Parts: sequence; C-alpha cells; structure tokens
Amino acid sequence: MKVDISSGLLATARQSPSPHCDDRPPGATLDLIVVHGISLPPGQFGGPWIDALFHGTLPADADPYFADIVGMRVSAHIMIRRSGEIVQYVPFHRRAWHAGVSCYQGRERCNDYSVGIELEGADNVAYTEPQYRRLTIVCRALRQAYPSLGSAPIVGHCHIAPGRKTDPGPAFDWVHFERLMTGSGRSMV
Repeated sequence: MKVDISSGLLATARQSPSPHCDDRPPGATLDLIVVHGISLPPGQFGGPWIDALFHGTLPADADPYFADIVGMRVSAHIMIRRSGEIVQYVPFHRRAWHAGVSCYQGRERCNDYSVGIELEGADNVAYTEPQYRRLTIVCRALRQAYPSLGSAPIVGHCHIAPGRKTDPGPAFDWVHFERLMTGSGRSMV
C-alpha cells in the first residue's frame, strides 16, 4: 500500500471526496494519527450513511438519530470498514474535520496536524481482524510517506477529547494493534 505524496491519496482506497475539509495552516506538520470509531445509526454497520454524513447529504428522515446530526460538517481522511475496505474522503495533505475541540500534550486544534482514521465500529463491539491489519498497513504507509509521522503517536479520539469523546472505545485492542505495528504480532500478509 502506498501514499502518493503529490495527491495525498492512498493508492488502494476507494475515493469518495468530502467537501468538509480545507487547507492546513501554513507550516503545519503532520505529527499525530488519531483513530476513531463510527457507526450510523449507532451500533449498525454497512450501508451508505457514513459516506452521506461525510458528504453532507445525510437525510434527516432516514433514521431518528440522524435528526440530531444532519447538517454537521465532519469528515475523516479515511475510514476502514469492518471488511477491511478502505474509503478515502480527504487527501492527507489537507485538513479533515475529524477531531473537533481537541488537545494533545498541550497542543490544541488537532485537526491542524493530524491524520484522522475512522474504523467502522462501536465502543462496545469488537473491531475485526481485517480492520486491525488494514489500520496497521495504512499507519506504516503514512509513516513511510511522511517522515514527520515516522515516530508520531497513534492515539484515540478519546485521548484528544477526553470527557467529550470515547471512541474507539474499550472494544479497541490497543495491545494487539501495538503488536501488529511492531511486528511482534501475527503476520500482516
């Protein structure tokens, strides 16, 4: 898997451009990766609703939950579905609107300097092995493409917006992910 630096696109991802992004501030350096969890409606997987949310086309009447979030202007750089399929919404060199009010180690506005990766899931539902494998491959590709991400921390939304966000939640196995990242876990092939 490879990132094209000139376009900011992941070669193997399905491209689904979101209008909810903008330029990063001048001089911003990518030095944080943020893992999120998302499902729409909550706890339900598959379907077109995450794409619709990130495109700004979520229909308020499709589910009672949507009435509260319709019109939100949010996005992520990529999402990894439960099957392992990768969807890219925002090129990595642009700012996706995934973190909201956020702070990491005293630095606010995490959107300015981070890559946002959504996993299709819920706080209390185990993520799938294909998701862990793809997340590992994507993080390695990002670290190779962008030297500033070489040793950058990988954190959850819960770490940069504590008290406001809980994702990817207790169902995300950080120990397993770390083993995959360091090569001490199962083979990535």
